[in-house]
Amino acid sequence: MKKISLLTLLGVLFSLSAFSQQAANLKSNYFEIRKYYANPGKLPDLIKRFQDHTVALFEKSGMENVAYFVPVENNDNSLTYILGYPDEEARDRMWNQFLNDPEWKKAYQESIVDGALVSKIDQTFMTLAPGLNEMPMPSKSGVFQLRVYTCLDGKIDNLIARFKDHTQDLFARQGLKNYPYWITSEKEGGQPKLVYLLGHEDKAKFEAAFQNFLKDPDWVAARDASEANGKIVEKVDATFFTTLPFSPMK
Repeated sequence: MKKISLLTLLGVLFSLSAFSQQAANLKSNYFEIRKYYANPGKLPDLIKRFQDHTVALFEKSGMENVAYFVPVENNDNSLTYILGYPDEEARDRMWNQFLNDPEWKKAYQESIVDGALVSKIDQTFMTLAPGLNEMPMPSKSGVFQLRVYTCLDGKIDNLIARFKDHTQDLFARQGLKNYPYWITSEKEGGQPKLVYLLGHEDKAKFEAAFQNFLKDPDWVAARDASEANGKIVEKVDATFFTTLPFSPMK
């Protein structure tokens, strides 16, 4: 029987500890991305309302604050955040509690004295992607990229398998940090999309690392093997974000 060195044992224990930290950080089973389009000149007021009131009141209602972002190139005057819930039914109950909270009603009314802060809200509902959230919790990042993959019909399982068997490790090889991975909850039997966050120190280092990933012979081989029976991905949407100071995820 092989002897396990103290250094190896410590490494195993550290990895298990890191995984426990990640599991503890995401307590929810059902998630929502909410994108708020602020009215002209109102984004600073919207951010302040979240910082001073909304985030704490979400938590008071039982929601899990996961992350709060603004785009690096904020051309649409927006704020994006991710909330977690125990399940879909709990989500509706918690939002009803939040919206009827006297503290929220007061804060909301005071914030719109000079006009509404938000013109439109986009929502995306998600669950954790199976088998793709087993990596250690990464250290803080200076920039994030939110990536959304639309697959060709019937190919979502192939995509998840490719990420699990190859892509995540090859991202890490280049210094890209794997944050949570989700699949969208689609109505009327629609095919789910894969949604995930990658991080790095800054945008320039991220882009250089991603180009190195794309040229990695191991990635090229894995991609080609996975597409032996046809392409998997129809399109990828990617947006760079930075976190707001009160974001739990950094």
